[in-house]
Amino acid sequence: MHQGPDQDRPLLMIPGPVEVSPAVREAYAVPPPSHRVPELIESFGRALGMMRRVWRAGEGSQPFVLAGGGTAGMEMAALNLVAAGERAVLVETGFFSRRMAEMLRRAGAHVTVVPAAAGDAPAAGRVAEALAEARRMGPVKALFVTHVDTSTGVLIDPGPLLALAREHGALSVVDGVCSAAGEEFRTAEWGADVFLTASQKALSLPPGLALMVAGDAALAAREALPSPPPLYLDWQAWRPIMRAYEEGTPSYFSTPATNLVVALEAGLAEILADGVEARVERHRRAARALRAAWGALGLNPVPARTELIANTLSALRLPPGVDLRILLGRIKEHGVIVAAGIHPDVEGGYFRVGHMGWTVTRPELLRRTVDAVARALADCGHGPGPGPAVAALEGEPD
Repeated sequence: MHQGPDQDRPLLMIPGPVEVSPAVREAYAVPPPSHRVPELIESFGRALGMMRRVWRAGEGSQPFVLAGGGTAGMEMAALNLVAAGERAVLVETGFFSRRMAEMLRRAGAHVTVVPAAAGDAPAAGRVAEALAEARRMGPVKALFVTHVDTSTGVLIDPGPLLALAREHGALSVVDGVCSAAGEEFRTAEWGADVFLTASQKALSLPPGLALMVAGDAALAAREALPSPPPLYLDWQAWRPIMRAYEEGTPSYFSTPATNLVVALEAGLAEILADGVEARVERHRRAARALRAAWGALGLNPVPARTELIANTLSALRLPPGVDLRILLGRIKEHGVIVAAGIHPDVEGGYFRVGHMGWTVTRPELLRRTVDAVARALADCGHGPGPGPAVAALEGEPD
């Protein structure tokens, strides 16, 4: 069986898509199964049940799986909860929280944004003030939070914010696109009404699936909408289908991405075999070791404070005098692909390294990444080369 990425192709270490395990590759590579055959229906049903366990959601919650990216999941959550004229509060931590705000505005919602500079996050007290101020103008339907913003690598602590939402009578929606199965999150215990993600991040699957779990209050809010959302994004169109799959019964609304469904079951099974807490801890350890390596190379993070640095990716400021395009090209020449930064407000530019999913279980892939970045920086006249950085990486205790 193939044991990992080929040495004759670059290692993909961007913040999604990511490298996937041999088992996931094998599951995905089967001839496309029909969505009506018992084997696919059973696989789909098992995957839905596994999602509740990985999300740590209640047994009565409803998982949804549909063909689409993380953006489709974001829009699905927004349009099933907030109607035109209703109020929402949004915590800004980067490019993708701004995108959610735009989705809500296009839906006709009144959006209060709690802003933060790029690389920072608003304090819980400011969010509380924003909720209270919005409530003076009318009920707040929902609070939207991005757990890890892929653009900045900023991680927020969602627990206090979800408590604030409940205190103010608002639903809570957490964009976990860059955090699900990589950062600590307890949907039921923390009272999140919706937690969404995409397949190509820390779940370590090929891109193409939008995934979410919705609780009772969120599902009731959809039923109370004065007009339905677009048909493909409507929970009420999909919910009978998801229920049928869990019951092992054929059903149809729109053809699912069958190969991705088979891969989803394989990927979730790997996470559960590892243990959700153990998988999250693997991300913590990998991130801690990589922070030591980046420090040895003189690279500074975009997040403004240590507690804001995500465990699933590193957003790293360019050293003075280093050209981003040249650096990315050199890193690729040394066998690894990383990503440019995409937040327009980060002065001086930055690049991003994804370290999530299956890759955090493979120390040799982390070493290969650090080695490539260090060699590329040295090529650009910066840093000590790979020796100190790899030593710092390996010197961090497991």
